[in-house]
Amino acid sequence: MVPRILIDGLHFPECPRWRDGRLWFSDMHGHRVMRVDLAGHAEVVAQLPTQPAGLGWTPDGRLLTVSMVDRRLLRLDGTQWTLVADLAGLASFHCNDLVVDHRGRAYVGTFGFDLDAGAAFAPGEIILVEPDGAARIVTTARFPNGMVITADTRTLIAAESMGPALRAYDLETDGSLSNGRPWAELSDAVPDGICLDAEGAVWLANVIGTEVVRVVAGGRITHRVAVSNHAFACMLGGPDRRTMFVLTADNSNPEYCRAHATGRIETFTVDVPGAGLP
Repeated sequence: MVPRILIDGLHFPECPRWRDGRLWFSDMHGHRVMRVDLAGHAEVVAQLPTQPAGLGWTPDGRLLTVSMVDRRLLRLDGTQWTLVADLAGLASFHCNDLVVDHRGRAYVGTFGFDLDAGAAFAPGEIILVEPDGAARIVTTARFPNGMVITADTRTLIAAESMGPALRAYDLETDGSLSNGRPWAELSDAVPDGICLDAEGAVWLANVIGTEVVRVVAGGRITHRVAVSNHAFACMLGGPDRRTMFVLTADNSNPEYCRAHATGRIETFTVDVPGAGLP
């Protein structure tokens, strides 16, 4: 598992998704949604000055993105962004990543506090947005970050960056989250973006290290793979979902990232393919 550089020169790549033969991602502090193929050919899908974050798709294939600083969920209709839901009344601070279930319901995480300004910690929310735009808080968490839904659609696992931990919830038929419980308590890794494999393990980008880590339920770490810089997100994709994409950068500070394009996407091959959503 030796990573290679697929693309560099990005400001702050985050929230990767594999779809239609390409890796889609938000170059968050470059204010653009992008996609890149396995040969490293990249293109800008859309610009968004209010910082794009989590990505997903409606059941009919339209792109959804979190607009971070104004706390909205948007849909790309042609070349124009359309408001799906204004979450400013529910989100205690910036919105962040999301996962979209098989019914088109979006689960959006929030910071909870101003991390970049060094504000005191406060828990963030996970907000459920229905396809018609109706929104409600379904739980709170310790800086909810990357999220996955298991292949049986019964469980949502969320990274708690301020745990640090991975936390699991039962997915109810009405979209509610119940029975919140520890999935893995972590001691020397802080999860940011995460993805799921076919054996039920979670790969996480260790935001305090230059690595991605594979962990199984209960917290046992099975693999650590070093990358060239701080790891912020990861996704299994490629034709057989055995290509690991790791999104790296010097740091996540918005002003620094806008001035320094240190972001990269690095790849390596794994034995166990990806599974579940996203």
